Amino acid sequence: MTQHGLRGLLPSRVDYAALPRTWRGDLLAGITVGIVALPLALAFGVSSGAGAESGLVTAIIAGVVAAVFGGSNVQVSGPTGAMVVVLAPIMAAQGTGALALICLLAGVMVLLAGVLRLGRTISYIPWPVIEGFTLGIAIIIFLQQVPTATGTAPGESTNAAVAAVQSLLTASWPKLGWSLLLVAIVVVIMLVSLRLAPKFPGSLLAIVVAGLLAALLGLPVEMIGELPPGLPAPTLPVSEPGAALGLVGPALAVAALAAIESLLAARVAASISDTGPYDADRELVGQGLASIAAGLFGGMPATGAIARTAVSIRAGARTRLAAVVHGLLLLAVVLVGASVVSHIPLAALAGVLMVTSCRMIAPSTVRAVLGSTRADAVVFIVTAIVTVSVDLIYAVLIGLLAAGFFALRQLAKASGVHREELPGAAQPGDERIALFRLEGALFFGAAERMLERVTALRDIEVVIIRMSQLQFLDATGAQVITDMTVSLERRGITVLVKGIQPQHLKLAERVGVLRSLRHQNHLFDDLDAAVAHARSHVARASA
Repeated sequence: MTQHGLRGLLPSRVDYAALPRTWRGDLLAGITVGIVALPLALAFGVSSGAGAESGLVTAIIAGVVAAVFGGSNVQVSGPTGAMVVVLAPIMAAQGTGALALICLLAGVMVLLAGVLRLGRTISYIPWPVIEGFTLGIAIIIFLQQVPTATGTAPGESTNAAVAAVQSLLTASWPKLGWSLLLVAIVVVIMLVSLRLAPKFPGSLLAIVVAGLLAALLGLPVEMIGELPPGLPAPTLPVSEPGAALGLVGPALAVAALAAIESLLAARVAASISDTGPYDADRELVGQGLASIAAGLFGGMPATGAIARTAVSIRAGARTRLAAVVHGLLLLAVVLVGASVVSHIPLAALAGVLMVTSCRMIAPSTVRAVLGSTRADAVVFIVTAIVTVSVDLIYAVLIGLLAAGFFALRQLAKASGVHREELPGAAQPGDERIALFRLEGALFFGAAERMLERVTALRDIEVVIIRMSQLQFLDATGAQVITDMTVSLERRGITVLVKGIQPQHLKLAERVGVLRSLRHQNHLFDDLDAAVAHARSHVARASA
């Protein structure tokens, strides 16, 4: 890569050119989103199995690093629900000791994806796949909170739905009742604040009320527990080579999700703000460095957070300063208020995530997808089901395959082979000339129909194939034309080709379309000349 290309992936003074005009709004937005992010960072850390401390460290370290090095001016990064969904089963299988190495491996993978300029690949993911993926994640996040919300032990299954049912079977009073009461209080406060004061951080108020109630009544519910009064010292993970190789697969899944979610969040941020476009490749570089840094400090993999980014933009964020302030505010909470945070009930955090999961996808969006086309609705439903029942990465892959299948099917339907009347006044022998017009796309999904149609001809001496209106031709389509030409010529039927477009000519030459013609003069640019040549063939045959 050129020096100029590398420079484009690094921070510059241009990132802060608007700061003299926007610093007040950025400062307020950073404080606002920091308050909103505090309960979410704690909750996502606990839900992932890495611990509340890990969630806070990720929001602080990754939030600042991604803000400085990322490709979006307003993106807020940290622990997210989607990452929790992927990370929780990995932590259950590998243990928390593998977290740092997974962070480093995944961060390096995302960083390399940015350096290799793979950022724009996100544009190939269709909307129904994204929404189905989001719906599935929301359902899993909700199900993952069931054990904490009911004060029960997590189920043994790696499937969120099965594990939720297993945990409910171990429920016991009075712990179940008190835990559900705290969850209900959190849900009510958040919903009321959303209705009466949408910009007010209702989640923070909810956990404060739940914490005070639990402390005053001495409720038998689990708390976050003691947190260190500061950031841990950075350390490199130590692992055996064999163990490290065994983590490549999980790290790849984490990296794929981090890249997808971060780029989606950056794209959404660019669409709802007036701070300019985002650089997809630089965003991957920033997110990769953020996960690496978080792993060194005991955090978890980070991604861009759509909800927190939207809060920051609505609060007035215009530059990266807002995300940096968000991280510094959370650092101040760790340094000053760690003892207070340690007394927050886990059930309250579960309530916060349950409300968050329900708000991840709007009913209007679901109705829009289901009401668009049958193919899009199927892709949306399949992606959501696979996300919940199998795996997030498989869900994206299967969703892409399903979307690709329906797109090719629709493209094949739009393609056609039409027999036309010969231009000009009819002449004797015209009934032994067949003129076919190819239109749309002739690819592997549509080529067989043309082959069947043309090779079924009877009592024909000349076939003219018009290719001037063919928009797309692949190797399969070109090979079918070659096979069809060879087949017709063997039956004594002369094939004339008219109007091969310049972009298709090289492919036609390589595959053999031109060699299959009886004579090089059987390739025409003008239809009248091709028809005249066909009539001369018929006239000679009659003579």
